[in-house]
Amino acid sequence: MADLARPLYVHGVGHFHPEDVIDNRFLEELDIGTDDAWIVERVGIRARRTVLPLDYIRRTRNADVRAGEEAARYDNAETGRRAASHALARAGLTAADVGLVIAGGCTPGMAIPAEACRVAAALGIEAPAFDLNSACSSFGAQLHLVASMRGLPPYVLVVNPENTTRVIDYRDRATAVLWGDATTAAVVSTEVPARVRVVETTLASSPAGWRAVTIPRHGHFAQEGNVVQRFAIKTTLACVEALLPAARAHAAARGGRVRVIGHQANLLMLEAVVRRLELAPDAHWYNVDRFGNTGAAGAPSVLSERWDELADGDAIVMAQVGSGLTWASLRVEVGS
Repeated sequence: MADLARPLYVHGVGHFHPEDVIDNRFLEELDIGTDDAWIVERVGIRARRTVLPLDYIRRTRNADVRAGEEAARYDNAETGRRAASHALARAGLTAADVGLVIAGGCTPGMAIPAEACRVAAALGIEAPAFDLNSACSSFGAQLHLVASMRGLPPYVLVVNPENTTRVIDYRDRATAVLWGDATTAAVVSTEVPARVRVVETTLASSPAGWRAVTIPRHGHFAQEGNVVQRFAIKTTLACVEALLPAARAHAAARGGRVRVIGHQANLLMLEAVVRRLELAPDAHWYNVDRFGNTGAAGAPSVLSERWDELADGDAIVMAQVGSGLTWASLRVEVGS
């Protein structure tokens, strides 16, 4: 755990969801042994977005992930550009202001070059760019690293393109019901103050569990569902419990509210954590019911959707868990 010596300022957060919707009715029509009640009872997800054309999924079930790459309406560079443009607009900045680009997530479009280079090129940015991948916990890992760096340019762009439906097997109901696509971006700074600031970060992993969640090169997503769910509940609970006391103290002293954002993998898992923490329902922010598991983009996409609701005095605790096994968390404060 790192209580930051100086805050990491967040100037703007943005997101992009592709327009094609995979709702539970669509999955039922694929005839893979699932329906709306089965899905909602197990994971609480009602809809997801995808970069894949729906007709392509109906026709092929995405049996060949290489064909999925070719069929996708958008690549990671384009969705990264769109999310980054949203974040930059909120920050009141342009691409020319960005001095470093960091990207990462679960499903890079290419082995090389770095996704960050492709996103930077799409934005017309000529600056250092590299990837930092830690699966679904990439956003937390990236901010943990940036907060510890020195000699940074005034503004750093962090992008998480997560178009994971390209590697989902739509013949397998256990995984087809989970995933959706989203991309997020954040403009951060260690030097230029902003109203929203990260004041504490954590990053950890248990590499012995790496086999529990995998995406082989040119293969489909796979996971050991029960193992992963137990890990996710236990780890999310521990991450949030560790950061909640300071978050509550900040909000109480400044008349704000505490908000909790978990990894957007499974609504029932998140609700189990909320019950154990005895949090008020309105303290729990989520969008997994509408967008599914969007990997590293899940938690920051919730923050982006709620960006205009942040009030002075608020405190946000974010927790992400992912393949590796890895986990990261952030404590965020709002106000001048």
